[in-house]
Amino acid sequence: MHHPDRTATRPQPGERTVPRGGPADMTRADATRADMQRAEMRAQPRERDEDGYAQPTYTQPTRTQSARPRPAAPRHKPRPISDFRAPSRFVLLLHRLSVRLQASRLGRHGGGIIAGVVISGFVAWGTVAGGHVEEAKELATDFGDVVANMAGFKITQVDLSGQNHVTPVEILAAAGIKSTTSLLFVDADATRQKLEAMPWIASATVRKLYPDRIDIAVTERQAYALWQVNGEIRVIARDGMPIAPYSDDSRYVNLPIVVGEGAQKHVQEIVDALGRLPAIREQVRAAILVAERRWTLKLRNGIDVRLPENGLDAALMELADLDRDKKLLTRDITIVDLRLPDRVVVRLSDAAAEARAQMLKARAKAKKMGAT
Repeated sequence: MHHPDRTATRPQPGERTVPRGGPADMTRADATRADMQRAEMRAQPRERDEDGYAQPTYTQPTRTQSARPRPAAPRHKPRPISDFRAPSRFVLLLHRLSVRLQASRLGRHGGGIIAGVVISGFVAWGTVAGGHVEEAKELATDFGDVVANMAGFKITQVDLSGQNHVTPVEILAAAGIKSTTSLLFVDADATRQKLEAMPWIASATVRKLYPDRIDIAVTERQAYALWQVNGEIRVIARDGMPIAPYSDDSRYVNLPIVVGEGAQKHVQEIVDALGRLPAIREQVRAAILVAERRWTLKLRNGIDVRLPENGLDAALMELADLDRDKKLLTRDITIVDLRLPDRVVVRLSDAAAEARAQMLKARAKAKKMGAT
């Protein structure tokens, strides 16, 4: 009795399996006929499509084949090489990073770390987009102060010096020093800049003395003059910096007054010039800057002294000489014009002008009568 081989062989490419027709295998003639069919199929020329690609051809199976062959899947038309774009450098970089990350221990066991980084990124983005950066910075600073204070860096002593107009509370508030501030996170340079931004403080020095002390020394500006503009009066320093609103403080009563837009920028010029002539300075009520070019002095008796744009000191000296020799500033006049280099122009008051007119008229009448 014939027994078939228990080990089945796989069909080779291009071969077809023929099922057994009964208890016996197919005859040698059937196998020969199948081989001839396969040879004819390979020798038969294939048809070409319009693009030049070969199309598969099929032969009607013979009666010895019990299964109808399945049609081969149609081949897709390949895309031209020009349609493919080379990946960008960014894509290649991401690919390399992903490959290295997967091969590393972090890639195998760092899923939690990556998730934490992603969540932190979204939190940071939300903080910036929502406009909560300052709140987040303050929260982080407070947290750092708590940790540093536990380590022994809490500020327990603050030494202040040089303040007169500014109170210690205002200095500490401007410096950002609170009862919970730690010395470890105090930026001395940034603190100095905050203090020097205060109107009264001209300069400041900040020193950190570990582990728990800080020393702050300030130099204040001095009240130099009063500046009136737009109906408001402010106390200004020598450099023109407004340092305080005007009040009835006795320290401000005798300060010189400058008036006008931009007068605070030139205050040192006029105040120093008047300071060299005390006799004129005592009579000046205010100095008005005209068109940001020249000064007009408003005297206490109502006389206006118009000074030139150039030669300020020489004009004031000439005014002092005229007042000393001819009592010019005690006469019944309203304006003294010193803007012309070769003459002094004086305008009489209305009453003085009328009296002068009457005097000249009487003098002319008397002269006429004497002539007759």
